[in-house]
Amino acid sequence: MPESPYRVGDVMTHTVIAVGRNAPFKEIVELFDEWKISALPVVEGEGRVIGVVSEADLLPKEEFRDEDPPRQDVLRRLSDLAKAGAVSAEELMSSPAVTVRTHATLAQAARIMARNRVKRLPVVDETGLLQGIVSRADLLRVFLREDDQIADEIRSSVLARLPAASEVTVSVTGGVATIAGPLRDRTLVPVLARAIRAVEGVVDIEVDLAHP
Repeated sequence: MPESPYRVGDVMTHTVIAVGRNAPFKEIVELFDEWKISALPVVEGEGRVIGVVSEADLLPKEEFRDEDPPRQDVLRRLSDLAKAGAVSAEELMSSPAVTVRTHATLAQAARIMARNRVKRLPVVDETGLLQGIVSRADLLRVFLREDDQIADEIRSSVLARLPAASEVTVSVTGGVATIAGPLRDRTLVPVLARAIRAVEGVVDIEVDLAHP
């Protein structure tokens, strides 16, 4: 995998199960069960993403099977009540779809997920065509990088670019990077720390720098 920052295109799943706007309710449930997924992009034409159907969009049909919500909650649950009567992807989907571009960083994708409270994002190109899908688990895969690999990247992409840090050493254990050694310019400490934290897979950083 490439040096930081990693891009969504580096970790996304390229094979994506998607449906058209006319896909029936039961077919969507069957796809969820068959592929062990909890959301599907809805596409049209050559693969332009127009929405997303999630398990949450399907649940109102079961939730309101026996009775409607209390009168005081009706206005608040109008969208859910509408989905309880939905029979196709177009009626069920959340639209416009919350998507992410292939060249977005993992941090940007994580912020989009958190802000919109979603577990996965369709990945699209500049024209909105579906390229893949990225999940929370995909974003966390960077923490599976080997400690030696992380340390090598810190040396090549951070320390090697700061001549004043030529005597600084780095070790990584369990994703925690420790920088040690002499550093004359103490104003570089926060600069070093920030740059190292930006390396994918770094869990935390410990500083043990001394004046030369």
